[in-house]
Amino acid sequence: MTKKSKPSQGFKDPNAAVEAQRYDNPVASRDALLMLLEQQGHPMTHSDVCAALGETDEERVEALRRRLIAMSRDGQLISNRRNQFMPMSKADLVTGMVMGHRDGFGFVLRDGGDDVYLSNRQMGKVFHGDKVAVQILGLDRRGRPEGKVVEVLERNTQQIVGRYFDQAGVGVVQPDNKRVSHEILVPPAGRNKAEHGQFVVVQITQQPRPGALPMGEVIEVLGEHLAPGMEIDVAIRSHNIPAEWPEEVVAEAAKLPEQVKAADKKNRIDLRHLPFVTIDGEDARDFDDAVYCEPNKNTDGWRLYVAIADVSHYVKVKSALDDHAYERGNSVYFPGFVVPMLPEKLSNGLCSLNPEVDRLVMVCEITISAAGKLSGYKFMEGLIHSHARLTYNKVWDMLQKPLTEDGKAWRKHYRPIVPHLENLYKLFKLLRKTREQRGAMDFDSVETRIVFDAERKIQEIVPTEHNDAHMLIEECMLAANVCAADFFQRYDIPALFRVHKGPSQEKLENLYSFLGELGLSLHKGKEVSPKDYQALLKQIEDRPDSHLIQTVLLRSLSQAVYDPENEGHFGLAYKAYTHFTSPIRRYPDLLVHRGIRHVIRSEIECRHVRRVEDAKPMQKWRIYPYDTARMISLGEHCSITERRADDATRDVMDFLKCEYIRDHIGGEYEGVISAVTGFGLFVELKDIYVEGLVHISTLQNDYYQFDAVKHRLVGERTRRSFRLGDKLWVRVVDVDLDDRKIDFELTTAPMNKNRRSAADLPTPTRLPRRRGAEGETEELLPGKKEPGKKDSGNKSGSKPRRSQRDSFKKAQADKTSGRRAANDSDDDGKRSSKKPAAKKSAGRKPSKRQKLNAKKAGAATKAKSKTTKAKHSKKTARKPLKKK
Repeated sequence: MTKKSKPSQGFKDPNAAVEAQRYDNPVASRDALLMLLEQQGHPMTHSDVCAALGETDEERVEALRRRLIAMSRDGQLISNRRNQFMPMSKADLVTGMVMGHRDGFGFVLRDGGDDVYLSNRQMGKVFHGDKVAVQILGLDRRGRPEGKVVEVLERNTQQIVGRYFDQAGVGVVQPDNKRVSHEILVPPAGRNKAEHGQFVVVQITQQPRPGALPMGEVIEVLGEHLAPGMEIDVAIRSHNIPAEWPEEVVAEAAKLPEQVKAADKKNRIDLRHLPFVTIDGEDARDFDDAVYCEPNKNTDGWRLYVAIADVSHYVKVKSALDDHAYERGNSVYFPGFVVPMLPEKLSNGLCSLNPEVDRLVMVCEITISAAGKLSGYKFMEGLIHSHARLTYNKVWDMLQKPLTEDGKAWRKHYRPIVPHLENLYKLFKLLRKTREQRGAMDFDSVETRIVFDAERKIQEIVPTEHNDAHMLIEECMLAANVCAADFFQRYDIPALFRVHKGPSQEKLENLYSFLGELGLSLHKGKEVSPKDYQALLKQIEDRPDSHLIQTVLLRSLSQAVYDPENEGHFGLAYKAYTHFTSPIRRYPDLLVHRGIRHVIRSEIECRHVRRVEDAKPMQKWRIYPYDTARMISLGEHCSITERRADDATRDVMDFLKCEYIRDHIGGEYEGVISAVTGFGLFVELKDIYVEGLVHISTLQNDYYQFDAVKHRLVGERTRRSFRLGDKLWVRVVDVDLDDRKIDFELTTAPMNKNRRSAADLPTPTRLPRRRGAEGETEELLPGKKEPGKKDSGNKSGSKPRRSQRDSFKKAQADKTSGRRAANDSDDDGKRSSKKPAAKKSAGRKPSKRQKLNAKKAGAATKAKSKTTKAKHSKKTARKPLKKK
């Protein structure tokens, strides 16, 4: 090895001490390299950088090369065709992750700014999930920044799952992930025995580029479409969710103890005497939070303890477990299957707060005033011993149904902890009242659960019931999360906040217009607040269209993200909020734990932590080596993995629902309009919770226009409308498992017996004319006359004008109905003959088709009249005269 050299004396690295602690032979830090490139004022090659720093040692030169490449990958630098590096800020480019759309366009999700729109042409250069540098070209027609892909910094799609098709001798794979709009060409040599229509895994051999489709080869044949459980495997692969544990992770997990070691219990606050309990669902397997509450006699308030499994004790920074947990980002919950963020030995073992065993925890001790305000908190490394594993239903029975058989049985079984549960319930009511005063939003949404049979076929889809036991735990977790957010803000520590921004101005304007049509309003001050939303939700809760209004309000809000810049949580009405309570299944929570432990195990003066005197300090770079720049990258990554999990779960749910409803093709169901678009209506079936599309082309009797502001389709001629939230009846006509699409067609709106008007419900198709039972009248469309009755609004007694389409339908109805009032029979013929003259006098000449239809209708009426008269005369002739 050559003699080690050092950077030139004229250059100082601001992070030299940190780099020296982390590496045996440190090179210039990232900040130092950015400073150097900015000082030089021009792009520099790797050799130029080494010369400027005076580096000649082979090991250090190679380390610098790798660091420059890593900085380019992370978007700090950009390299040109001459392999010269320059700061991204000097190139006037923005970087981010590509998020594709099923219609072919996409967006670049960038930090600290609006997403950048990419046209279909630009998306032809990249895959969904690639990291790119884009140049802002201007604004598109909707006012969004539009960009051009300058460089692909990181290719993140190496494999794709899809259906293989043989098209005229050319193999093509259509990706299952709808965010990937490219088809993958497969040459004959790369087919590997894949058959037409099979699901396959393709290894990408040529990435997309302008003018050329990506290419690949089949590396695995998954099989036919309907194999039980395949939908989960396909979703995992389609969305690139890591589901296999690397060897180094397995080896590292194997070294962990089966139980908490005695040495690990030292230097912690011992809280095993407190009767902590876990409260989760019946099917939960990992228990990462436990709670305990007691009255605070000094203040007449409460003292709440929230204990969370101390994952950071076992998952060390930069370990194989840590690297893979970061890659996964979060656990993914499919129906009946979980892809965990951590190996089972941790998630269901050491870090699961199982009953009657000792566990290491991070504890937030919260004092709450008699008025329900958070008056103080302290964080600590703790040791607890859970006294019971409870479920929501058990707690609900004990607290709300104490006199029932189940309630009495459970209260007897858990007698020692019942008083503590009652304390928790009293505190919950207080926190709930404070929540209402704060103005946090409460949307009335329905969550569903799929029930499978032994062959993993859906038996039914049922709603998940939520009771006060669910909300009790939720309020405890919210309190701990708020304390954690305040902790990081108070001590100015870089961290990931859970940010939920308020509605954009464009969405607010649309919302104002929609509410105005309903006679409602939202506060129109400078800034709308969560209280305004909640006040409106309270106002509409008894309205029949409350579901419609809630849906529109919910869609006006943005999606929550992880970001180191705190901008508050709009939905929960918090000025600062973060995630502290689920480090087993969310990587941001693990980061929060590390940040708090870093302060506890440091010499920083802090009155919001409890320390053990003998506990040794931990060096910051070992437990919390994160700065703001790194937090930005972590926040972006965790937000993307969260979306990835949501997309994958939604795909599986859609597939299972399609599979379920496929056995019910032809069935008619009542539903509610859940979304309105320019191409039709999405309808969710009542009590089945399956959603499908009524395409606009199937809406009969009119042409419909989309009103985006009012969320409705309106008929051009009839002015009949279909609004979000309207109820109607549909028939299942088709199911496409490949595209996860269900097609409906309208039948009729639900009608009540003997009702003559359906004004309160939309009538999408003409109600079928049918004769009811004796004594019942026929159901009529709104605005139609009963046969034989004159229109009270038409003084002349003649028929009102109809369009050509209505005249044709009326004539057809007259033929098929087979009935006409006797006193109108002759008049109808006369009116038909006089109708063209009336139109002529009005200055409008009838068309040939109108004349033909009128002639046919008149002829049919006369023929029918003659037949009726002939029958009547025969009956009269045969009838004997009565004797006087």
